[in-house]
Amino acid sequence: MKRKNSQMIGEVLRDIFEENTEMYEKILEIRIKRAWGEVLGDMVLQYTRNMYIKDKVLYVSLTSSVLRNELTLCREKLVKSLNEYARANVVQDIVIR
Repeated sequence: MKRKNSQMIGEVLRDIFEENTEMYEKILEIRIKRAWGEVLGDMVLQYTRNMYIKDKVLYVSLTSSVLRNELTLCREKLVKSLNEYARANVVQDIVIR
């Protein structure tokens, strides 16, 4: 007779992440970095040099001043799109350098 697992995978993962919040935050950061390329495309990705998250702020270094200005103008929309992609409220603001 096969034994059924009474706990769903989602519940197991939730338990793991509740105990390891740092690991969950790292996974969300990875989602945001992946989202940057998916949401903005390869063209923007090729001008992106560095990206990190600190205190819910995404810091992005770009090599193109024109692109930097364009993206700065639509920061709020970018925050919304990136968080939607990550399916979590990871970023509250973006600093583009």
